Amino acid sequence: MGKYFGTDGFRGEANKNLTFEHAVQIGRYLGWYYGARQNKKAKVVIGKDTRRSSYMFEYALCTGLMASGADAYIMHVTTTPSVAYITRVDDFDCGIMISASHNPYYDNGIKLLNGHGEKMDEETILKVEDYLDGKCEVPVAEGHEIGRTVDYVAGRNRYIGFLISMSKYSFKGVKVGLDVANGAAWMIARGVFEALGAKVYVMNDQPDGYNINTDCGSTHIGHLQKFVVENGLDVGFAYDGDADRCLCVDEKGNVVTGDHTLYIYGLYMKERGKLLNNKVVTTVMSNFGLYKALDKVGIEYEKTKVGDKYVYENMVKTGNRIGGEQSGHTIFLKYETTGDGILTSLKLMEVMLAKGKPMSELAAPVVFYPQVLKNVRVKSKPDAQNDPDVQAAVKRVADELGDTGRILVRESGTEPVIRVMVEADTDEICEKYVDSVIDVIKAKGHLA
Repeated sequence: MGKYFGTDGFRGEANKNLTFEHAVQIGRYLGWYYGARQNKKAKVVIGKDTRRSSYMFEYALCTGLMASGADAYIMHVTTTPSVAYITRVDDFDCGIMISASHNPYYDNGIKLLNGHGEKMDEETILKVEDYLDGKCEVPVAEGHEIGRTVDYVAGRNRYIGFLISMSKYSFKGVKVGLDVANGAAWMIARGVFEALGAKVYVMNDQPDGYNINTDCGSTHIGHLQKFVVENGLDVGFAYDGDADRCLCVDEKGNVVTGDHTLYIYGLYMKERGKLLNNKVVTTVMSNFGLYKALDKVGIEYEKTKVGDKYVYENMVKTGNRIGGEQSGHTIFLKYETTGDGILTSLKLMEVMLAKGKPMSELAAPVVFYPQVLKNVRVKSKPDAQNDPDVQAAVKRVADELGDTGRILVRESGTEPVIRVMVEADTDEICEKYVDSVIDVIKAKGHLA
């Protein structure tokens, strides 16, 4: 990770950590960089979520791009996966999404995508950061070389058509609840489900610039659980602010997580001979219950670091076709390069309709194990993590748990914190083992 850009873009509080000047400079560098690389005017597509500051950053990015000679194609309010899709299929040099995902309205972010719709490579991002730090200069376009903006709502419409084409079944007669989080999905999700014939019940679809993710969406799933039960719906789906993740609620009001999705669709692929390598890709934070369920049906799995970036990298390298995170980022590599909440919900609908089973029955084999996770502030993450006595304590817990649970000790990517997590049959067992490791970290003097 660089100085400004993390694993999911340049993120911060609008006009504090992330300013409109940053956005102008990012546009300036990218407009020049892609134009100079191919010796012709660069084409960049931009989308945004519903935050009030997204409009400011949109115009700032466009200003920078045009000043460097690029044409900026504006998709307006749309989802992160739609920008990734259109960047790739419409041959843009790069794509930019303005969003802070599931964060509150006062935060925002700038996500950069390469011409393949993938997260931009580290080398190019470091060049952008050098420009932000004043380590290099780029020329200003003049005369006929100055860029322009293009209204590109057609790109969003093309993406909607792509989503509709993904369904093999009519949704006629199915009652579906959607929590669009007052975010980017509010203009897209309802239309897709209605076009496929569903009877759609939508909540949190009145964005005002301030209410994105506020007590709604995939980070506040309880409201959708109640909504589904009270309205007698067959299934419900909740998205986050930029709709790159999806959590589901079954007809009984139970939460169906990203881990459940990996099991449900992974098994569906296996049954049809579509699960290449017989593997799904998870992160180290997937629940132990997922692995037990996958073992029972003979599906193998790989574990990556936390972050959909690492899941995608693994899938590209290995050819595995489905992967994701418990939080609801699910990547279907055959169709897209990023997690897509709306596509995920369509894929879950496909399994329901193909098998003629309710979501509760499809998800039932994944029984989540109790989990206790505690954060320990330390002086040095590597010193604490690599301490022989700490490692011995972790191994002792792992040996005692055997195949009845697991322990995971990892460093935070953003804080001076070691995370100690145990999954086991009961909360009491989890607490006991987590505390036993933390006690060793304390005894060895690693606490900050």
